Amino acid sequence: MNAPQRRGRGGTAAAFLDMLTAERGASVNTIASYARDLEDFEAFMTGEGVGLDAGSTDHIRAYLAELTARGLASASVARRLSCLRQFHRFLYVEGYRDEDPAAVLEGPRRTRPLPKVLSVEEVGRLIDTAHARAAEPVPSLPEAARRARMACFVELLYATGLRVSELAALPASAAGLKGEAIIVRGKGAKERMVPLGERARAAMTAYRTALDAVRRATKGKSRTEPAAGRWLFPSGAASGHITRQQIALDLKELAIAADLDPARLSPHVLRHAFASHLLAHGADLRIVQTLLGHTDISTTQIYTHVLDERLKSLVRDLHPLNDTAGG
Repeated sequence: MNAPQRRGRGGTAAAFLDMLTAERGASVNTIASYARDLEDFEAFMTGEGVGLDAGSTDHIRAYLAELTARGLASASVARRLSCLRQFHRFLYVEGYRDEDPAAVLEGPRRTRPLPKVLSVEEVGRLIDTAHARAAEPVPSLPEAARRARMACFVELLYATGLRVSELAALPASAAGLKGEAIIVRGKGAKERMVPLGERARAAMTAYRTALDAVRRATKGKSRTEPAAGRWLFPSGAASGHITRQQIALDLKELAIAADLDPARLSPHVLRHAFASHLLAHGADLRIVQTLLGHTDISTTQIYTHVLDERLKSLVRDLHPLNDTAGG
């Protein structure tokens, strides 16, 4: 039998989300995702005539079956179940319930797809195209700044493997650093040091120079002039910096200009390329894990598929029993 509820409907959900923020350092995006999952589950439970935090194992099973019937992929269903497991575990540990109805449930088998990866040649073409477009004469200073920004995007993403959210929220001070690394604030507000090559630093400098030219030309004349301040990539968005969606759209445009399929390109694809190309050229998996900001190395291991051909060639070329030239 369930323990007496200490909060009204929605109260336990709010308490759960507060716990994720305070105790686990969950990111804003994670909290928003879990909140949406719980809202959807609550809507289902309301239809069943049961409160959000008073369902049985059978209720949760029925909800998962409905998700599948809606056409959600197994990975999406598994993610929803993970949220519900954590939520019901929280209810049990905190005394809202005297049992955990989600503990016995098993999720659908998840097959992690291999990441989409561009070849080194394709990334090179993308970067060359971005710089060529930035060097072309353009009719306005804002367009020149936009093209310089695009070159900065691709150089930074491929040089660092940043998540798009990390790129969007880079501070303006990053462009002024004379060192060879920047401090990045990643998931769960965790900070890590990311090396920064000369090409990426030069691209940032060129972009900031173009942006400063726009500011000087529009100062006092336009309400939409880019404001100097906290962010490397300022915008009129509520956050004050460019949105992830805008970065993705700009990359699609660049892909078309570089004669690449825009469906194959996203900020995350360049993060994949960064990791895969490092591993293919002999980088240690633990080093790549640190650079990407992965908490669990199993997340990084998805990139080891790129090593298959390299390992085969090493065995073929270096194993003594495969040396038939002098036999």
